Amino acid sequence: MRVAIVTFPGSNCDADAVHAFGTVLGASVWTIWHSSDDLSRSGQAPDAVVIPGGFSYGDYLRCGALAAHSPVMGAVRAFADAGGPVIGICNGFQVLTEARLLPGQLARNAELEFRCQDVHLRVERADLPFTRLARVGQVLRLPIAHAEGRYYADAETLARLDGDGRVVFRYVDAAGERTAPANVNGSVDAIAGIVNERGNVLGMMPHPERAVEAQLGGGLEDGRVVLGSILCA
Repeated sequence: MRVAIVTFPGSNCDADAVHAFGTVLGASVWTIWHSSDDLSRSGQAPDAVVIPGGFSYGDYLRCGALAAHSPVMGAVRAFADAGGPVIGICNGFQVLTEARLLPGQLARNAELEFRCQDVHLRVERADLPFTRLARVGQVLRLPIAHAEGRYYADAETLARLDGDGRVVFRYVDAAGERTAPANVNGSVDAIAGIVNERGNVLGMMPHPERAVEAQLGGGLEDGRVVLGSILCA
């Protein structure tokens, strides 16, 4: 399995993604600089594309707004249009919404605070390239680190997302229940991750690439469920 990881000026989770996919999970991994319009390496096309977290272009204007216009995003769009799996994590989720590969937007957290903590997510779909190793209703524990992770969309978009089964993850408590304290950033409908209509582009705020090794991060390994699902395509 070959994985291309896009790097923008200000990305800071690209190395985490390289380590998680490559060193831990054994994929063939390479990075692609934002100015490139080609996702391949040595003539080999990737099987999956990752847009990692960080502060692309310093988060000027809006988070992800400048990165959405980088040359590489044309190649990402073409890859997605051809059915290739694309995952945007944290800032990558912001980039995907700004590029209109996913609907809605990520706004400032409800309490206007940067949140860095573990959260619980409930898996709402288990038939996607990103959730093959999960089961519906399974609760995952993953870390977050963001100031602008509050998902928002208008009522029509929310109804469409819910009706089409495009909400993949929701913030819940450890028992899998939706509660106000569990929705740490105030996302509408407790949304933590969504997919496009085709189901091959995922945006999520929590960081699965930071939860793949039990000896790090408080014993978190639930990120393997997400990243491992991509690799077992």
